[in-house]
Amino acid sequence: MTIMGQCSNGLVYLALLILIGCLNQGFCKPHVYKDKPLKEISNKISSYADIAQKIIELAVYGKAQNRSYERLAVFADKIGHRVSGSKNLDLAIKYMYNALKEDGLENVHLEPVKVPHWVRGEESAVMLLPRNHTMSILGLGSSVGTPKGGIEAEVLVVESFDELKRRANEAKGKIVVYNQPFVSYGETVSYRASGASEAAKVGAVASLICSVTPFSIYSPHTGWQWYDSGVPQIPTACIAVEDAQMMARMAHRGTKIVVRLTMGAQNLPDAESFNTVAEIIGSQHPEQVVLLSGHLDSWDVGQGAMDDGGGVAISWEALSLIKDLGLRPKRTLRTVLWTAEEAGGVGAAQYYQQHKGNISNFDLVMESDLGTFVPMGLQFTGSDKARAIMKEVMKLLTPINVTSLEEHGEGTDINMWMKAGVPGASLHTADSKYFWFHHSQGDTMTVQDPLEMNLCSAVWAVVAYVVADLDEMLPR
Repeated sequence: MTIMGQCSNGLVYLALLILIGCLNQGFCKPHVYKDKPLKEISNKISSYADIAQKIIELAVYGKAQNRSYERLAVFADKIGHRVSGSKNLDLAIKYMYNALKEDGLENVHLEPVKVPHWVRGEESAVMLLPRNHTMSILGLGSSVGTPKGGIEAEVLVVESFDELKRRANEAKGKIVVYNQPFVSYGETVSYRASGASEAAKVGAVASLICSVTPFSIYSPHTGWQWYDSGVPQIPTACIAVEDAQMMARMAHRGTKIVVRLTMGAQNLPDAESFNTVAEIIGSQHPEQVVLLSGHLDSWDVGQGAMDDGGGVAISWEALSLIKDLGLRPKRTLRTVLWTAEEAGGVGAAQYYQQHKGNISNFDLVMESDLGTFVPMGLQFTGSDKARAIMKEVMKLLTPINVTSLEEHGEGTDINMWMKAGVPGASLHTADSKYFWFHHSQGDTMTVQDPLEMNLCSAVWAVVAYVVADLDEMLPR
């Protein structure tokens, strides 16, 4: 008997055909704000003005004033720096787990990951010719150490990878010193990341890189570096801008420069670590998530107060502000404090692998990792419709003059989510001095300002709450 042989079955068959066609065309799928006019959405968002004002008043003028700064100061002073794989990072994670629990946040837990464990060891660099001069250095993450007794070799100074290639026949057996100009962090950091392997390809025995910073008071800046596969691994460190420029001047005069480099760096087996998580569980759609984040690890110099203690503090504070006001959005607000970001976003990459099966439930991912200075707005990656909605959300921050929505959300820890289509936002602040202190001994609480952190906390909380409480998720 065919389906069309019976009238009732025929109606069922017709209904199925219509449904299949509807699904294929997307008409029956839950379109997130697809058909609502922007005016209607704008009116809905503007209705949050009173709530936004309450958050701002609590963060900037009320009982929570300076709380994020004070929390960070206690944490940074007590724990100090916390490099991937270290005991200090373990202490930092335990401290933050207990603090989030004591604050009354929900579903506070740790998610295990494996992270690199690099140890700096003792290190030094001494110029022997043309005069005796002890240089200030910071070995780069994942660098190998020198042989016992160090490396003593003549120096070849270059200003670019192109110059190194042109002078490749001069490099064998020498220490390559890069005196590259600072153009921008994104462009200039390639010398830190790849300088050792590029030098090794032409036979160098070590590399010293001018610190990636636009300003220096004899302060070297460290960071992670990567060895190319199949290329000899040579020791590498950053030196102060002043020493790089001095050696460049000497070399330009034809002066022979000899340096003894000693580094006790070691790469140990991967260590156990954790991403630290806290939530305010959504009232209607608890499975859907607006994620706020900063990274808990730092380099093994300074206090890691700016990079990224500030991002950690405001991602915690945003939840505290919302909790203190008795607010509970429709979706879950989830703060994640990443581990091993400085080693290449290792903790966040493992989190993505663990949670990407639920990617359709991630509404917005947010990261603060460029300082908590005076907030200027957000950088955002998402569809045109999502951008239009976010512009309306930013208008709620008019009372503190933080309404800008710029292109290109960024952040090592959320990039994979944005590449997969999840809307992403990063905090943009007046960060012109960020790279003065970045990855250096200067990254301490002295860089932080409580009033600026109050404003950043307000921005973070208003945006996260409103997006999490809208009727529908942001369009992909």
